[in-house]
Parts: sequence; C-alpha cells; structure tokens
Amino acid sequence: MVAEGTWAYLAWMLAPWKMWTSTILLRIGLEIHVKNIGTGWAISMARIGTSLLLNKLKFLLIDISHTCLMQRSPIVAMPSWSAIAAVIAFMADLKHRILMVSDFFYPNFGGVENHIYYLSQCLLKLGHKVVVLTHAYGNRSGVRYMTGGLKVYYVPWRPFLMQNTFPTIYGTFPIIRTILLREKISLVHGHQAFSTLCHETLMHARTMGYKVVFTDHSLYGFADVGSIHMNKVLQFTLADVTRAICVSHTSKENTVLRSGLPPEKVFVIPNAVDTAMFKPAQQRLGRDEIVIVVISRLVYRKGADLLVEVIPEVCRLYPNVRFIVGGDGPKRVRLEEMREKHSLQDRVEMLGAVPHASVRSVLISGHIFLNSSLTEAFCIAILEAASCGLLTVSTRVGGVPEVLPDDMIVLAEPDPSDMVHAIRKAISILPNIDPQVMHDRMKRLYNWNDVAERTEIVYNRALKCSDQSLLERLSRYLSCGAWAGKLFCLVMIIDFLIWRLLELLQPAKDIEEVPDVALRCHQHGERIEEIYRCKSE
Repeated sequence: MVAEGTWAYLAWMLAPWKMWTSTILLRIGLEIHVKNIGTGWAISMARIGTSLLLNKLKFLLIDISHTCLMQRSPIVAMPSWSAIAAVIAFMADLKHRILMVSDFFYPNFGGVENHIYYLSQCLLKLGHKVVVLTHAYGNRSGVRYMTGGLKVYYVPWRPFLMQNTFPTIYGTFPIIRTILLREKISLVHGHQAFSTLCHETLMHARTMGYKVVFTDHSLYGFADVGSIHMNKVLQFTLADVTRAICVSHTSKENTVLRSGLPPEKVFVIPNAVDTAMFKPAQQRLGRDEIVIVVISRLVYRKGADLLVEVIPEVCRLYPNVRFIVGGDGPKRVRLEEMREKHSLQDRVEMLGAVPHASVRSVLISGHIFLNSSLTEAFCIAILEAASCGLLTVSTRVGGVPEVLPDDMIVLAEPDPSDMVHAIRKAISILPNIDPQVMHDRMKRLYNWNDVAERTEIVYNRALKCSDQSLLERLSRYLSCGAWAGKLFCLVMIIDFLIWRLLELLQPAKDIEEVPDVALRCHQHGERIEEIYRCKSE
C-alpha cells in the first residue's frame, strides 16, 4: 500500500506541470492495482478521470484531489489513489470500434463514398477503430488496407442494380456475424437509404444486440411507386435504429416524415470538404473568357435535361462563355446531341468520367460552378467548388440553400429560364469574387475533424441507450402498419432464430479475433511510423 500510495501521490503532485509524466505514473498505478479496480468509489470517479485524460484537462484532476484532501488526509485515508489512477488510465484507452457499412465505397466515387472515407480517417485520428464493409468491385475482393490503416472488407458479392447487391435478407447474416465478432465491433454505422447491404447489416446487428447508427444522404418523395417502397424499407430499418444522422435540416424533416422516427433520435451533421486538397489556382484566371464548370453524374436526378436547355441559351447570350462538362451517365448522349445540334463543339468540352484526384484540376480551370440537381440532401460538389474559389450557381432544391452563405452562391428554381437568369447574375458579380477569400472561409465553415467529433457524440449517446429484449423490439415493428408491422415482426423472429442456429453451429468463442493494427502516417516530409498493437484477451 505504501508503494501504490507513493506513485499516486507523485502523479497528483506533478499533474499541474507535467501532464505526460503524471500520465506515466498513473499507468504505474494501473500495473500495481490492476486486479483491484472494482471498488464502487473508484468506478464512480472513472467518468471524471476519463474526460480528464481524453481531453487533457489536467486541472480537473487537481480539483478532484483538493476535494478529497479537504475531507481526509492525502494518502492514508483517501480512497486508494492507485485504484483511481488505474480506472482513469483504463477508461482513457476505451475507444469505439465502428463498422461502417454501405454498398457505396471506393473505387466507386460519389458523395457517400467521400463521406465514409473522410469520416473514417478522422475517427481513426481520434483513436477509434474503424472497419468498412462493402461489396466487391471487379477484382477488388477480400480484405484491403487504405490510408491511415483503414481496413476494408470487400465481401464477394457483385452489384445487382445501381451498385447495390441483390437483396437476400438472410443470406448475408453468416459473414456479417463473423466480421462483427472477429473485429470485436461495438457499434455499426450504416450509410445511404438505398443500400441493400446497409439495411441487411443493421437488421442483423440489432438482432445480435449491437447499437446501430444510420446516416441518410438523400431525399425521397412520397408519391411515386419507387419512393413508396423505399420509404417502407426505411421505416422497417429505422424502427429499431439506435440513432440516426442527416446531412441537413431539410434531410432530417424528410427522413422523419418518411420513417416515422422520433425527431429527438435524429441528429443533423453536415458534410465537409478536404480544403487541403481543394485549393484555388495560384494565379487568378482572366475574365476575357468565362468558363462554367459542371461535374456530376449525367442522370435525370442531377438535372442533365436542364443542362440541355440552359447551355445553348447561355452560349447565345454570352459569346465569351465556355462550358466544361465532367461526368458520365445515360444522359450524356443528350448533351452530345445538343452540342452537335447547336454547333457548340468548340465551346462545350465533354470530359467524361473524372477521377476524384483530378476534380480540382478541372475546377480551378473555371470561374463558375453550375449544379442543376433536381433533388439534393446536401451536395459535397458545391463545397469542393467553393473551396477552389468558384462562384456557385445551383438549383434551389433540398438542403442546397443550407450549404453556403448567400454571397457565395446564386440560387435558382429548377427551370431553364430561371437558371439562365441566375447565371447572368453570377457573371455580373464575378469581379467581386476573391478565390482565396472563399477558400479561407470554407476552411472555417466545414472541417471533417469537426464532423468526426460531432459524430463521436452521437456514438456516445447511442451506446448509453439501454438494451432491449426481442419482445420490446417487436413492439416497435408492430407500429409500422396493420400488415407491414406483422410482416416485419415475422422477418425479425426468423432472423433471431437464424442467429441462435448460427451460435449452435459455430459458437462465438470459436471465431478467432483479429489483432488491432494502428497505422499512423505523417506527411509533409515527416517520418512515417507504423505502430502495431496486439491485445490479448
């Protein structure tokens, strides 16, 4: 007891001046008292100690120490300082182990793919373990590692329709269960409403008792047949979700209306942009020729049909305007036909699919970024363009009005004449735009580290939710409709029985757990350091 009290007293004395020294001494306290950390007082102090070491608030420990010293003597009567030190050091190492799930991930490119990648990288920097689960892309199958040690499972299923896997309901359960147990996952985070793999994984994870978080990246209607079916699927998935995240307030309203989820369970966390990657050109472009850039998938939802009518009219009004169109899709043929019809081959450049690494080089060659989407929950492309110093012209749909301040964007109704008017307005105010000023503003407005920290808060709240039995969960599904509720309950009962069968055929203790691997890369000429940490149970 003398030795452990000595180490704890030294840690308390050094806390105000040397945080790292006191932390080392707390670690020594952990080694001394590792088998005696179950005292009630020590456990009650663990929460305070955790916030101290995680946020480096060293003065909080001093305040706690002074409170204890006012009541009793510092070493003899105080409740086992080394026990407190052990709990603090132990709790400081507890991080989330997150499984990101979606059918949409690299090498495919898009807003959802970028969101998952950048969020995962920032969560890794915060000390969490992140694993991504998606389907195979071509020859890319099996387990891969990406930048920062991000582990990706490309399960051997091929895309069935629009990069989605074929819905099997129960066929994915065995491999999902194996991944959850092998990686010792504590929380599952699914992305995108029309991802089949996402819905199935969240369903199986809830059956196994995991807390799940869902992020909705899109907006849907309520009238057409496709939206009606998708809304019912979303209602089924979110009936038992722990927490949900939307990328804009408009998206939150849409998700709550479609799924019937209580609004207090839904959080709004916007997307962000990598401002280090999307920088303005070193030299400002001249305005003798005005270049308007369009980069998007050339599909109906992205308003490709609007471009067919807008581009010829703008070219007629402004002889010095030129368009650069990047992207591919079924509507590309219509744009090429428009270019041939109006003889605009020298004024409308069609780039085809643009790799994400080349997006900046395309953006910095223009003055104005044009977004013609018919529906958008947020639109990361607008952030990337603004970070490169481009003035944005966009349709006033979904969550787009929430993205940028009024002086950085010109909004228009999804109508050709109104969009032409918005482009004319943007050209008139173009001399007042300073690309570097816009870039600096984007640095302050949107940051992936901020998104990760806010998402971390959602994870903490999700893990604090109490566990529920199967009967309590089934009551939620019954409220989904007279017939749909009973069908959902039947699906979940079968899922539960399959889980118990899998437990009999292959008990969880027989599934080998993989060691943790943390890879930290220091850029800008610094030394690259690989840290391998293997923990044994």
